[in-house]
Amino acid sequence: MISLEGARVRLSPASPDDAEARFLLGTDAGISKMFGVSQSDVKPMTRDAAKEWAQGQAQNPYAWMIEVEQRLIGEIKLHSLNFQDRRASMAIAIYDPALLGKGLGSEAIRLLLQHAFTELKLHRIGIRVLAYNERAIRAYRRCGFVVEGRERETAFVDDEWHDDLMMGLLSTEFLA
Repeated sequence: MISLEGARVRLSPASPDDAEARFLLGTDAGISKMFGVSQSDVKPMTRDAAKEWAQGQAQNPYAWMIEVEQRLIGEIKLHSLNFQDRRASMAIAIYDPALLGKGLGSEAIRLLLQHAFTELKLHRIGIRVLAYNERAIRAYRRCGFVVEGRERETAFVDDEWHDDLMMGLLSTEFLA
């Protein structure tokens, strides 16, 4: 697996050694809500949980750590790859709330998309995102994703039902 370099962001292969850096990032309740976790279910990050997380990421050959100035700030990965149909799904997380809204996630997404569409020869990348996660939806749109559908009341967060949006991007759109 290779590293991917951008102007401000570096995507490096996931490793079990990332556990301590993930532990130090902790758990932010606002970020957790964007992943569909109710506030009453947010738990502090433990060293054991960070170790388990890092080992899980390291087992995925399509998972990268997002680094800024050689410091782990998040993760981005492809999953549900289907090489026959040349498609995959993508997930991204920035764990440092101070770095949200600075374009770092968008840069990481573009790096991954460039790799997925040119090196892996994928044709389509899909994303599911909670409809209330407006910051993520804006970032995905900036990267070229379009809303393809809505799945109603798929997530029960903070005692309310919320919809998921399905977004997608084709290689022909990205490379145009």
